[in-house]
Amino acid sequence: MAKRSRTAGAKRPSVYDVARLAGVSIATVSRVLRDSAPVATHTRRAVLAAADELGWRPSRLARAFVAQSHGAVGIVFPDLGGPYYSRVIAGFEATACERQAAVLILATHGRANAEELVGEFADRVDGLVVTGSTIDDASVAALARLRCPVVMLARAAVAGVPAVRAANGPSATRLARHVIEHGAERIVFLGDPELSPDVDERWQRIARALRAVGRDITRSPVRAHGFDAVHGYKAGLDLFAGGAAVDAVMCANDEIAGGVVRAAVASGRRVPDDVIVTGWDDSPLAAQMHPPLTTVHQPMHELGARAAALLFDLLDGAPASSVVLPTAVVIRGSCGCPTHLPSVTPSTKGKQ
Repeated sequence: MAKRSRTAGAKRPSVYDVARLAGVSIATVSRVLRDSAPVATHTRRAVLAAADELGWRPSRLARAFVAQSHGAVGIVFPDLGGPYYSRVIAGFEATACERQAAVLILATHGRANAEELVGEFADRVDGLVVTGSTIDDASVAALARLRCPVVMLARAAVAGVPAVRAANGPSATRLARHVIEHGAERIVFLGDPELSPDVDERWQRIARALRAVGRDITRSPVRAHGFDAVHGYKAGLDLFAGGAAVDAVMCANDEIAGGVVRAAVASGRRVPDDVIVTGWDDSPLAAQMHPPLTTVHQPMHELGARAAALLFDLLDGAPASSVVLPTAVVIRGSCGCPTHLPSVTPSTKGKQ
């Protein structure tokens, strides 16, 4: 058959057109494309000839139709700002690439219809990783039950839905004790635990560790309404305004801590002589700050990679157990220690 030319603006041929021209059913076209069942030689030739005449090549959606697979996995974030998300995405994408799967990304940005958005997103992928406080537990369970395999990331497991997360508790305790060893008495935690399960766990464990030695800690009287340096700087200026008596600021992440260090300098305070500042994540920013930032290292790339691996296990029908990855306190100059000191012993990793 001669290949038909398609004029500008003409409708692109579909799998239905191929079936109609070849005089076969959609199921037969599917079997030819997938080579999943015996098809008579003359029928196979008719399907391939029809596809060639129409100039038809299966689109992503058509391939999904005939293969019952999208060839893609998805990951949902609350937002996409900062090095944490970029490193997690890199790890997730690297594992997906090994499995020859495309990666689709959705950021909910606190929108009121997040559950609806994630539900529609799930219909476009073979499996989904849901990160942090994007949707509630009931919605996660419904997704896993009705839509596609689901893995949680940076959040505790939901019943029947496995999770990959970092071991926040042990390192939060060690970091709090280290700050106390430097003599800090008026300690503030800067960050909003309501925005992240990870941050809430850090806040709870830091508070518990300090109270255990007779010290108290309060959430900052001001809030960083985001996890970037700009919000950290604004919150830091408010915190130090009027000469507030603060010995140490323990921040939810390195970006907030970077903003707090700038705010301390702008307010006439020296770090660490007048105020200790600590962070979390051990992003590239941490080692380059002045002074270098005492923080907690978490394996951001591996978090993404392990979440993807767990998701592919589910897609393959293999058993999948929740995983907790280790973290480690990294001692640098912002707490008052010499910057050459080694990191504190990392927390142990294990399975929930």
